[in-house]
Amino acid sequence: MQLVVGRIGRPHGLRGDVSVEVRTDDPEERFAPGSALATNPASAGPLVVGSRRWHSGVLLVRFEGVDDRDRAEALRGVMLVIDSADIPPPEDPDEFYDHQLIGLTVLTPEGERVGEVSDVLHHGQDLLVVRRPAGEAYVPFVKALVPVIDLDGGTLVVDAPAGLLDPDTAV
Repeated sequence: MQLVVGRIGRPHGLRGDVSVEVRTDDPEERFAPGSALATNPASAGPLVVGSRRWHSGVLLVRFEGVDDRDRAEALRGVMLVIDSADIPPPEDPDEFYDHQLIGLTVLTPEGERVGEVSDVLHHGQDLLVVRRPAGEAYVPFVKALVPVIDLDGGTLVVDAPAGLLDPDTAV
């Protein structure tokens, strides 16, 4: 699975630097000089980071072979991607990457299948979006409500109070 780590924005200056909208929690590693990044569309890459620097809170990157403003402008909008297999697992056993959770089957504590995780939202509190036959449900991603995550088995358990997964059953 490909994960987006950045999106190329507008050129900066005349020598080929581009702004990058960072979409990774580790930009220092992902955009280290010498790093090769695949692209979407694939025809734009791969791109090798020649240099990088921060300017007024914006990451500026110069890619090898992109040495003028016109070449930089041609990259505008290109997504920079990595393969999820290249990411080491988190050290904390209670920490997960979004791509590890998306697609897991959601079970009740009794083992009843209630849906599938279709997305993970980060809006103040992490929320699992559970796709159900009756529509989507939003489950706060906290240990009290999601006590078991079995990545190898492809499942997670949601111990939800009445009405969380099915608003029609609210008390």
